[in-house]
Amino acid sequence: MKIYVQQTIQIHSIKIEGMSNSSVFQIGTSGQIQPVSNLYNTGGYTEPAPEPEKNGETAPVDGGEVLVPLSSPTAG
Repeated sequence: MKIYVQQTIQIHSIKIEGMSNSSVFQIGTSGQIQPVSNLYNTGGYTEPAPEPEKNGETAPVDGGEVLVPLSSPTAG
């Protein structure tokens, strides 16, 4: 069965607090959203990346340690 939907959507203002790699922002309808994940080597790198550094010293990433400062989420 095919269903056709005609929509008119007017957005006067929209505020998006945050998006992540797996976020989906959708306005309107969609029959089916297919997940896709593509990995590209756009820099032409041929070697693994160096180990992350903390305070100028090489430090292994140990699961719970955050090496990049992140802002706290705000309640909306």
